[in-house]
Amino acid sequence: MPLYEYECARCGHTFEAVQKAGAAPLKKCPKCAGPLRKLPSAPAIHFKGSGWYVTDYAKKTSGGAEKPPAGKTTESPAASEAKEPKKSGAPKKP
Repeated sequence: MPLYEYECARCGHTFEAVQKAGAAPLKKCPKCAGPLRKLPSAPAIHFKGSGWYVTDYAKKTSGGAEKPPAGKTTESPAASEAKEPKKSGAPKKP
């Protein structure tokens, strides 16, 4: 249900009220029974479930592939060793 903000024209009291979308606006201030006006406000919505940016697309890298969890790699140990040159203790002669 939407959350609406109201302000009293007499005492200046502002408050929020949860009402159905089709319900009639409130007319009397709960503090002084003065006339109310509905304040404009931005709606607050949050999409849940799969298929939304927050749950799916935000987790992907710029290349489109998902990052592996920290500390885990997708390569085997042999493949990563093949990429790194082996270091020997003696320098090579030119």
